[in-house]
Amino acid sequence: MVIQAVKVRKIELPYAPDLPGLTFRHFQGKPDFQNILDMINASKRADEIDRSDTLEDIERYYTHLNNCDPYKDMIFAEVDGLTIAYGRGDWAIDEKERWLGFHIAFSHPDWRRRGVGTAMLSYIEEHLRNKSVELLDQGVIKEDTQRYFETYTSDTETDKEILLKKAGYEAVRFGYSMIRPFSEPINITPMPEGLEIRTVQPDQFRQVWEADQEAFRDHWGYIEGTEVDYQRWLKDPLMDPDFWRVAWDGDQVAGMVLNFLNEKENEEYNRLRGWTEDISVRRPWRRRGLARALLTRSLQMFKDMGMDHAALGVDTENTTGALNLYESVGFVVEKRHATYWKELK
Repeated sequence: MVIQAVKVRKIELPYAPDLPGLTFRHFQGKPDFQNILDMINASKRADEIDRSDTLEDIERYYTHLNNCDPYKDMIFAEVDGLTIAYGRGDWAIDEKERWLGFHIAFSHPDWRRRGVGTAMLSYIEEHLRNKSVELLDQGVIKEDTQRYFETYTSDTETDKEILLKKAGYEAVRFGYSMIRPFSEPINITPMPEGLEIRTVQPDQFRQVWEADQEAFRDHWGYIEGTEVDYQRWLKDPLMDPDFWRVAWDGDQVAGMVLNFLNEKENEEYNRLRGWTEDISVRRPWRRRGLARALLTRSLQMFKDMGMDHAALGVDTENTTGALNLYESVGFVVEKRHATYWKELK
């Protein structure tokens, strides 16, 4: 999607709080990337969220969106022309054919608990509800399709948690951010017989992507990746196949750990962290110790590079036993996360 500057269009919210100078508007294109970044940075400090976004990151993300037109599906709150919050909605259909209206929002901590977030949430919900009706009319979803609003929180985002519970949301799934300190030895386990780790070449990127998508179809909340997702993945500056550990059975991808380093984040938070993410094994190669073999080799790689710990995220109810695996190789919980749903009625 090409992002261009457009004339500012106001949004009238009859249920907005009575705050002097408060107005709402639509996305105005590239000039808003800095506003988005400013809100993310203000929020992450208040909510203790570790991330290190750049303007380039924001632009890349907003030119690779699924089921979201930022000019229609975003809202910005301003006071006397200064951005104090923004929100975005999009939608997807998951592995159980449920319609999910996903939304996120970031607000400056100085303007929280004054009714702005409640007004923006109501607007985004209304917008997504109308979109679901439109999709119903188009035959994309059916009358009996389950429909939910969805968003996420971590255990440090107390303001957001209060807002969501007040609006009728319930936590339906939980996850952990985990770290593995390298102060303890790493027990590298053998590779399953017949499998080998090989460096991935550029003409194999698509094959690796598709294998990862296939493996994750068994996971709760799986949403099939699109070509837009693939192109965004290819352009991700954190993507570096030299860090990957991909197992091959002949010309077939059996499993992988798509490791990466976020040097900017490490610098900002003064740490030495490697990420062991996208850990997946395709069905025919499961229950043979492949994930453990790839993961322990990934940990040793980062330790040899001078990192002092590794990190990953996990669904606590993962049916493939991921949490047990991670704990068994030394990962411990750093932070807890929750997925919140609210049913459309």
